[in-house]
Amino acid sequence: MTTASTLTHRTFTASLGRRMAAGAIGGIAGGIVFGMLMATMGTLPVIASMVGSTSAVVGFGVHIMISILIGLGLTVLFGNSLLTGYGRGALVGLGYGAIWWVLGPLLMMPLLMGMPLFNVDTIALMSLMGHLIYGAILGLVAVRILAHRA
Repeated sequence: MTTASTLTHRTFTASLGRRMAAGAIGGIAGGIVFGMLMATMGTLPVIASMVGSTSAVVGFGVHIMISILIGLGLTVLFGNSLLTGYGRGALVGLGYGAIWWVLGPLLMMPLLMGMPLFNVDTIALMSLMGHLIYGAILGLVAVRILAHRA
């Protein structure tokens, strides 16, 4: 049995169910932390506007749902091959978060809302920080779950 203190780079053969659990739980954990940053920045109503609301609570719910879906994308597709140790999990998560920063707030969200694409301002840079934090937490939590499968 692999313990958290002895986990190093190794190959996992986690089931689809275990990879889905890792993505969902990791996505929620990273999403909660990132959501707290978004709340302090006042950007949750912007997320809520994607579903026709201005409520920060609705924005947080939408954000968590997106966080789960993005977490599933990482772990279902790459959980057994890329998330093989805590260091690698954190690095892969950071890279994944950066990719989603470009895809989400710089590309898809502006397209959906009729805003300029690839607008990098102070809010966008804070969003980058949030996406990096989200990704690192996602990667670390996913490795923990994948390494301790039943």
